[in-house]
Amino acid sequence: MTMARRSIIKSLAAAPFAGVAADVLVPATAHAAAIGADRFRLSSRASNSHGTFAGLTAGLASRLTKVNAAAVVADTNRKAKSLTAAPSTAKAFQAGFAWDGADQKVDFWIPQGVTTSADAYSDGFYPAGGRNKVVLVSWFFSTDPDGDKVVDHPLDKGMRLTFVNYNSAAAPTYRHVLLVEPVRTGSGAYSFRPVRKHAGGIMWYGDLLYVVDTYKGIRVFDLRTLFKVATTEDDVCGLHSDGKYHGYGYQYVLPQSHAYDNAGTRLRYSTIGLDRATNPDSLVIGEYSTAGTVDYSDGDFNGTTAGLVKTPKVVRWSLDQSDRHPASLTATEAVTVKQKKIQGVVSRKSRHYLSVSDGPSGKGALRTSTSGGSTASTVCALAVGCEDLSFHSKDASGWAYRESVIWNVSEYTGRRYVYAVRADGS
Repeated sequence: MTMARRSIIKSLAAAPFAGVAADVLVPATAHAAAIGADRFRLSSRASNSHGTFAGLTAGLASRLTKVNAAAVVADTNRKAKSLTAAPSTAKAFQAGFAWDGADQKVDFWIPQGVTTSADAYSDGFYPAGGRNKVVLVSWFFSTDPDGDKVVDHPLDKGMRLTFVNYNSAAAPTYRHVLLVEPVRTGSGAYSFRPVRKHAGGIMWYGDLLYVVDTYKGIRVFDLRTLFKVATTEDDVCGLHSDGKYHGYGYQYVLPQSHAYDNAGTRLRYSTIGLDRATNPDSLVIGEYSTAGTVDYSDGDFNGTTAGLVKTPKVVRWSLDQSDRHPASLTATEAVTVKQKKIQGVVSRKSRHYLSVSDGPSGKGALRTSTSGGSTASTVCALAVGCEDLSFHSKDASGWAYRESVIWNVSEYTGRRYVYAVRADGS
């Protein structure tokens, strides 16, 4: 695209709700309205039925080698393919990569969430004071990947997290890690089990990784504490009869360290995003719906039906920048967005960016609306099978682009990409 045309598009994108190009999806009305934020609440939980997360993790640390995320980033074992052009139907392309052949083809692991070290720290590097550029992607295990209601893979291995070393954008490398929940065995021994959830959205903030739990709330994982385990048993998770710990063949496991359970009106925790434009920083939760009405009957939801609103919502909680946990357990903003198939959300104050999917053959879309507005508009087309979003500000002092970008991940086999588009759609 020529600079003249990009300048014109950029000026249009600066105006609220402006469509940015003739070949993107046609904007459609999506009425938005503020609703009472105080009906949405979290409860903080530092334990499960086996004990405190801290105590269980300490028990594992007495048996296993503990490492941090920086060590995993330095120990990648797979090669990604750098992208030089927009994947699939995506527009406004800035950067990205594709998985290796095996991860493009595997049908039972499906990518969902994305976040980067520009979420973790404002300069874009990890750890604090470090120099690593990192992308994280979550995957969930599907026992029935073709959707024919016949179980093809009976052992559900839960969720995995991919650490992508992006220090060289031309040659990114990566490693998969299993997400686990620490527990005790029947005999009282320290162990862990898979987290069998959807992994629909993730957010990296400091050393903490937030993972949405669709029906329950948010799970938190501390990236300062991973464990190195044996790799000889692909179908074993936790303490095995051989006296060793296994993580379904993965070299590292990342145990859960905290939880924030939904405690107010029911909310579908489909996706999560970080907003660094607010003061203090905040997180936002978005809801998926098939046809514009959120289903609260398909699972065991935490929360009550009091004040239930079935229109998809974006709900915000303030964050504490010192300990990286929520500053308050009560939401500070809630707004309805009449938009179906929301797969990802990130916000910049009152402006909300949404990734909207259209099945295995239709192109995705990056859409935007404001908290007080009445319509949403399309910023640009995204890849087929678009999922979660992560905002990467141009103001990141270390890992920065000339313009702010939004990262996205796509899910379908053979068309799995992790890529950034320019946030103004140009």
